[in-house]
Amino acid sequence: MNIFEAVLLGVVQGLTEFLPVSSSGHLALFQRIIEATGGTMKEPSLFFDTMLHAGTLIAVFIVLWKDIWEIIKKPIQKITLFLIIATIPAVIAALTFEDAIEEIFVSAKFLGICFLITTILLVTAEILSRRAKINNNLKKAADMTWLDALIIGIMQAIAIPPGISRSGATISGALFRGLDRDFAARFSFLMSIPAILGAVVLQTKDMIGESAQSEYSIGAAAVIAGTITAGAVGFFAVKFMLKIIREKSLFGFAVYTAILGVLVIADQLITHLVF
Repeated sequence: MNIFEAVLLGVVQGLTEFLPVSSSGHLALFQRIIEATGGTMKEPSLFFDTMLHAGTLIAVFIVLWKDIWEIIKKPIQKITLFLIIATIPAVIAALTFEDAIEEIFVSAKFLGICFLITTILLVTAEILSRRAKINNNLKKAADMTWLDALIIGIMQAIAIPPGISRSGATISGALFRGLDRDFAARFSFLMSIPAILGAVVLQTKDMIGESAQSEYSIGAAAVIAGTITAGAVGFFAVKFMLKIIREKSLFGFAVYTAILGVLVIADQLITHLVF
């Protein structure tokens, strides 16, 4: 992979990490496109994906620094407990199905179907959220329960495969439970902190041993360029998404992932231009 390709993937990651369209799905798709068009990247790199996610983690800290600082000042509080509960399902899934997950990332065989799953989640969440607002049943942060956190965490575990949006699934899970839209987005982005850190830890072993050879072939300069780009673009994306979730509808993102899912499936089954 050259630096231009790394920067391109960094832009893709930064734009899509916090939008409910699946950053991992877009990275898998763009990696395939780069390979199909004669790029220097010979295979998708789960470690490189993880480093791009780490770049966007910086954006979370900058934009949500007030929320994070409140947790640091008073770590023993309800929101801390809920974040821990919400993180557990994804940890269990990642440790239990680690090899299968990496195979799904590399093959991307279910990518189109997963994009369509994201569409279903977003449409359902938007409908339920509107219904809760009409019935005046929206819950604020103070009304959140451990069961809400657990269900949101299960949604995050479901979103591990590329194509199922992590932010889309967790925001949808929060909206399924009737939580306020602004808090749903903020809680989802706070959940990304342990999720991304956990992914980095799990992939660290790929830097040592025989499996690391393909990772090092990417080159340190390309990894650094991609990571910095993802963080810079992600800063603006997270601020944009917070505004969208408060004031707009998720239907536009649902239409986009539906079209993308159909195109990917059509290419996988018929045209084979990329897959």
